[in-house]
Amino acid sequence: MTIFHFFNCAILTFGPHAVYYSATPLSEYDTIGTSIRTAVVYLITALVKLVCLATFLKVSESDSFDPYQEALKALIGFIDVAGLYFALTQLAHRNISQNHKFQAVGLGWAFADSVLHRLAPLWVGARGLEFTWDYILQGLEANANLVLSISLAALSSLMWLRKNKPKTLIPVIYACAGIVATMPSITSYLRQGLGWHFPKVVGFELFTSLVMAFISWQLFAACQRPSN
Repeated sequence: MTIFHFFNCAILTFGPHAVYYSATPLSEYDTIGTSIRTAVVYLITALVKLVCLATFLKVSESDSFDPYQEALKALIGFIDVAGLYFALTQLAHRNISQNHKFQAVGLGWAFADSVLHRLAPLWVGARGLEFTWDYILQGLEANANLVLSISLAALSSLMWLRKNKPKTLIPVIYACAGIVATMPSITSYLRQGLGWHFPKVVGFELFTSLVMAFISWQLFAACQRPSN
């Protein structure tokens, strides 16, 4: 039963990444190389963030919300944006369109994040004798992160690769990208500042991911329309 629970949670956590790749044109254009290279960029970016967090953040003796510390975490979190910039603009892509490029980059980014942050907890905890919903919620959180990562990659693609976008949409694109990039700090405030429990936070992440995906889709569609 414990192995069965582990596999269920693992499929919930990592399965949507494979489904997204297979169900979209990404598989037809063989973009797996782009996703793998993006995953490597993510691991390097995560290492840089870890060094910065260890260097500039002090160890808190309590679980209370510290605005200064969280603001610094949010600032360090923008290293992810730099990593996405490198993945979108500097990696060698196999003649794929901008539409498929940001999806492949976002998919690789989200998969590497799930492997780095959720595989070990699943392997250690989901095989325990006592059933808990936490690992199912972690799987749902990974799905929200997948949507948010692809949305951030889409917004980043509009910022750096789309030259002829309407000027009126530029502030909206940057604002949405800032919101998605600071989601870890927002969820940290909900947990520590407002005392939200994990299921409520996951519900907020799922709802926010759908909203940001819809907004990103509308912005991308608007920027692809020919200008008058």
